[in-house]
Amino acid sequence: MAKISPMMAIPVVVFAAFVGLALVGMGREDPESLPSAREGKTAPPVALNEFPGKENFDDATLRDGEVKLVNYWASWCGPCRAEHPSLTALSEEGVPIYGVNYKDQLGNAQSFLEELGDPYAAVGRDEQGRMALDWGLYGVPETYVIDGEGTIVLRFAGPITSRVLEETIRPAMEKAAQ
Repeated sequence: MAKISPMMAIPVVVFAAFVGLALVGMGREDPESLPSAREGKTAPPVALNEFPGKENFDDATLRDGEVKLVNYWASWCGPCRAEHPSLTALSEEGVPIYGVNYKDQLGNAQSFLEELGDPYAAVGRDEQGRMALDWGLYGVPETYVIDGEGTIVLRFAGPITSRVLEETIRPAMEKAAQ
């Protein structure tokens, strides 16, 4: 009987590990969603720079007893532009949305809001992306549904479309209100 050298076994082990990871990944409920270690936990601290001419927000704002959204956005982000009408509609319904302008030039961010409108109850700037790191941001746009006690009920990565609004965001807001 021929002996198998340890070097010959390495490709087999690597392949088996890859197959195992693929099977675990395929077993997820929604392969489109990205997992969040923050859901069900208190929102990380708010540490934002001022956005001139706009109301800012802080940790106390996230714990004011109301369901709210925290939305990371940037003027250079095409999907942020695409989701803006959905945010505006929510804002017009009275949903408080707190904006975090992410790694953006102030003038460009101001022009973005002047052109498309400002759906935010308050907005601050995360110029270096430090707060985003604490929140586990994958990229912009990204929206968090926060309950009245400041707990993250949902993190949604990507633009909020009409479908996402009805199938994901609104149900999370209802859950947050309970």
